[in-house]
Amino acid sequence: MNAPISTENPLGAFLRDRRARLDAAALGFSGARRRTPGLRREEVAQRAHISATWYTWLEQGRGGAASADVLDRIARALMLTEVEREHLFLLGLGRAPDVRYREAQGVTPRLQRVLDALSPSPALIKTPTWDVVAWNRAATLVLADYGELPVEERNILRRIFCDPRSRAFNTEWESVGRFVVAAFRADVARVGAGNEAGVQALIAELTARSPDFATMWADNDVRHYGEGIKRLRHPVLGAVAFEYSAFGVDGRPDLAMIVYNPATPEDLAAVKTLLV
Repeated sequence: MNAPISTENPLGAFLRDRRARLDAAALGFSGARRRTPGLRREEVAQRAHISATWYTWLEQGRGGAASADVLDRIARALMLTEVEREHLFLLGLGRAPDVRYREAQGVTPRLQRVLDALSPSPALIKTPTWDVVAWNRAATLVLADYGELPVEERNILRRIFCDPRSRAFNTEWESVGRFVVAAFRADVARVGAGNEAGVQALIAELTARSPDFATMWADNDVRHYGEGIKRLRHPVLGAVAFEYSAFGVDGRPDLAMIVYNPATPEDLAAVKTLLV
């Protein structure tokens, strides 16, 4: 006989399961006379600064959908991980939460090995403010030796708009500049929450240092990175072209991987001469 299909509210089941996993005593609540493990509903509500009645209704599937602010409070109250918080929003609102800014300090060794395995294609990891935090050897030889640059100069926007060599390096410099500014605007709107001061400081700096950036930023263009062709005038290889694609990093939606595949067999052969 087939098992009966469960009609239990998935959100309520998830909330009950997560509060049952918490140690009441460790969180300052009395452990006496508890019939079930974990926190009581009113204790979760107290930690989340919402009414116990409203929280109870939420577990029971009553009272309508909670706001993003309430779900965020409950996520903190239940000490959810990032993936658990995302799951809570998907159950409660039908969408993922807004991405929160995280200070990027390099990448995991596993992710670095992924970059290294992509050779001979240059590949890098960037933040929403276009700081490069990881790269492979091909990127060092083709794009820039990021390891030799000061940390503050490992920024694609600063290199394009504040380094005069970028105009000679990028065959279609104005098109590249406009694309980068529009994609940067989309990035910081999508994943810049929590770093507003840093974003505004970078915009102010670039506006002051580069009239071109100031003009392009004022145009209010916006676009995703997506994919396309990047044409370079490399000091050793000469004219070389790459097909670029951007990918999200699972578990780190504030980071993006950009891979530059040589566009033709001739471009691939040229890049390989640098890697020997």
